[in-house]
Amino acid sequence: MSGMKTYLDWSAYDTYGVGDAYAGIPATGGNYAKAVAVCMNNHQCQREGKGVMCPSYRITHDPAHSTGARVKAFKAALNGEFGEAPFAHPDLAAAMDLCVSCKGCKKECPSAVDMTLIKTEYLAQRNARLGVSWRTRLFAGLPQWLHRWRLPLAWLVRRRNSSPLIAGLAERWLGISARRPIPEIVNRPISDSTPECYGQAKKVVIFVDTFTHYYTPEVAEAAIKVLQAGGYQVDMLRPAADDGEPERPLCCGRTYLSQGLVEAAKLEAQRVMAALAPALAEGTPIVGLEPSCLLALRDEFYSLGLGPEVGQLSKQAFLFEEFLMREGNKGLKLPLKPLPGGRAVVHGHCHQKAFGAMKSVKKVLGWIPEFEFDIVDASCCGMSGSFGLEAEHYEASMQMGELALLPAVRAAPADAPIVADGFSCRHQIRDGSGCEAVHVAVLLASALA
Repeated sequence: MSGMKTYLDWSAYDTYGVGDAYAGIPATGGNYAKAVAVCMNNHQCQREGKGVMCPSYRITHDPAHSTGARVKAFKAALNGEFGEAPFAHPDLAAAMDLCVSCKGCKKECPSAVDMTLIKTEYLAQRNARLGVSWRTRLFAGLPQWLHRWRLPLAWLVRRRNSSPLIAGLAERWLGISARRPIPEIVNRPISDSTPECYGQAKKVVIFVDTFTHYYTPEVAEAAIKVLQAGGYQVDMLRPAADDGEPERPLCCGRTYLSQGLVEAAKLEAQRVMAALAPALAEGTPIVGLEPSCLLALRDEFYSLGLGPEVGQLSKQAFLFEEFLMREGNKGLKLPLKPLPGGRAVVHGHCHQKAFGAMKSVKKVLGWIPEFEFDIVDASCCGMSGSFGLEAEHYEASMQMGELALLPAVRAAPADAPIVADGFSCRHQIRDGSGCEAVHVAVLLASALA
């Protein structure tokens, strides 16, 4: 363990703990150990009420399922208390079991413990020791599976969703919960349908992530429509000319990161960086739609050793609403009309909250005439990518949803729009309440005069 090889780049923590005799940095793990040791045990992660942190503590009321307890487990592991294979130790697995990588701690913890990134490294170390399960490969490799086997997979998912027998077999063999439907893959992905639009003075590049591309292309189509109404030329980000897989859509690598397959995530990130090179050189804004995907470009990309261009990318990459708010501050006016329906319910994705992006959602929704809405003060929706699909986590997933989000949705007027930018969040809202939630881009497109 003394010369521990890490899969992520932890050099940003190099100076942490310098001169602090009480930092409690573990004996091994280098800069990774310093990232763990930023926790100062103030127990902010063990609380109820406002904010996101910590969803697993909020449903269990057990300190063992808090960020602070996870830090203690990692310190024990890196101090040699868990033996020669600490990342395979059951105590570490138990501590991490209900972590949903919400990034609430990165924003709300006074020490800014980045448990999402710490977890990615943990999973990478664990995979190296114990191997990669079929379910992990299935969830992580979604960008590849969807590109190569989209139509057979679409048929298989529909069959599974309509057959309790097949759903039961999938739970037994793969650990995918039979108690909720798997999102259905569309017949017509975005790249087959959306034309480029030229001739406008102002240019933006839109990054269409894997989830939007294969499951909700209407979100990208709506965003393009709104941006064009605002007078922008919208170019869709496509692979670079020398990309090894020019036909495969670009992906931020989020699915790989969430399962600890760091090298695969890095390859996806390198494809994105190569495709973005012209936009970065020209200073063209890059607009994304799925919070966890676009914000990976501003966060996890720093830990993948992609070079200094990542610093420039973080200045040019915006969520859809962030970009609209920025342009609105410069005078952008969209031709919007009132929408029918009662007072809307708005749910923020955890990563939007972690990056302070809900302010822009609030601002942009305020542009719709006579539109009234409430932003739900909720923790994680509980879906969190694959977490809510995992048989052993289904109950915990629904408990997280029931803390505040699902009751708020059910209490809304029948004709009220439900707004949520996160693909997973919309999935959870549908499964837990029967209501269909929409992305802000879809709502704005429907309000265009």
